[in-house]
Amino acid sequence: MIDISKYKNIHCIGIGGIGLSAVAEILNNVGCTVTGSDMKRSEVTEHLESLGIRISYEHKAENVEGADIIVYSVAVADDNPEIVRAKELGIPEVTRAQMLGAIMEKYRHSVAICGTHGKTTTTSMISLILRNAKYEPTILVGGNVPEIKGNVEIGKHEYFVTEACEYMDSFLNLRPSLGVLLNIDSDHLDYFKDIDHIKASFRQFVTQIPEDGMVVAYGENPFVKEVLKGVKNKITYGYSEGNDYYAENISFDTFGFPQYDICSKGKTLCHIHLGVPGEHNVLNSMAAYAACHYLGVSDEVICETLVSFHGPHRRFDFVGVTGDGVQMIDDYAHHPTEIMATLKAARNVKHDKLWCVFQPHTYTRTKALFDEFVDAFKDVDTLIVTDIYAAREKDVYGVSSYKLVQAMKEKHPERDVHYIQDFEDIAKYLERHAKKDDIVITMGAGDVYKVGRMMLGKQS
Repeated sequence: MIDISKYKNIHCIGIGGIGLSAVAEILNNVGCTVTGSDMKRSEVTEHLESLGIRISYEHKAENVEGADIIVYSVAVADDNPEIVRAKELGIPEVTRAQMLGAIMEKYRHSVAICGTHGKTTTTSMISLILRNAKYEPTILVGGNVPEIKGNVEIGKHEYFVTEACEYMDSFLNLRPSLGVLLNIDSDHLDYFKDIDHIKASFRQFVTQIPEDGMVVAYGENPFVKEVLKGVKNKITYGYSEGNDYYAENISFDTFGFPQYDICSKGKTLCHIHLGVPGEHNVLNSMAAYAACHYLGVSDEVICETLVSFHGPHRRFDFVGVTGDGVQMIDDYAHHPTEIMATLKAARNVKHDKLWCVFQPHTYTRTKALFDEFVDAFKDVDTLIVTDIYAAREKDVYGVSSYKLVQAMKEKHPERDVHYIQDFEDIAKYLERHAKKDDIVITMGAGDVYKVGRMMLGKQS
């Protein structure tokens, strides 16, 4: 494990990324001299510069000179000139996750939330509950949370809360005292070989938690059950009485927000009313309840926080109403399981017709889960699919959004599905056909949210 105290000058390559930027801010706060580089200026980099962090907007070999250690994001290639020069100079290099693990070692209570779906929402819930309970946690979230005006907040040195992402096994660099395991599903198959590889990584994550620590886990996911075998210190939650905590009497209000009783051993502990929609958020909030209850937070604070919590940025965001009365919602869902959960939540919101504009995220995910994507949109009245957002990948996989739409039409001929490539053309199509009291939800982890901005920007 890295000893941060040995390094004064720290250079971050890819500092504008949401994960590394937060690590850089924490390092800056503890007195390190932090510099960084990125390819473009953004609100994130401008915020870091306002804190006194010097940033270069070009990757150059000379940027690393004078650094004691290099921290880089997984998006940085081996032939990056700064990486090459650091090797020549013998400067140690670590990943963002390795540095995050070193930071967490400094805290008495560290909480890491992992799982294929729901990490950002649940991390936000737990963070804000502890914050409202006056625990003053240091918080690192994988999305922007309005209450902390970003994705990081520096607290005191007792509690640390962070997402733990499984991609590239980065979460194995963390040693939390409390691990929260939300679910396990097939994803990131550009790295993981198969579901057995994924399960093995999550198994290693939970077994790394110290004997005096705790695992909070969803007790009804079959893969989670396998991973938890032999783990002694665990708290489970779910829908059945076999769990330590379980939900009963679930109902939804007119906004699609759930409310339910959380129970244990045949007794009702409290009634929870959420400020975010969907049954999937019943599970997310139960994980947050179990984790915070274990940490000693009162039911009153937990319930008050959850009813006022309206989600991180791009998680079922109500972004506005067009001049024609169409409700615009934006969501980050990009995996078939997330898509189905989000659309099911949308169905509980009062509306006439439900439209979805979907942008697949990465060629590898689209190819690996192609059949699941074909079946994922049963709750939509009209679906528009636009081109795949490549992210870090190149188009060498023989898959496309056009092929996805054709497969949908062949298997589900009754569904109204369209392939439209250009965002402006999508906005024009929606302006012609979407009516008052309809819902349009833009969905994906790329830049599909721009369609909503186009729709709202044309209001008078």
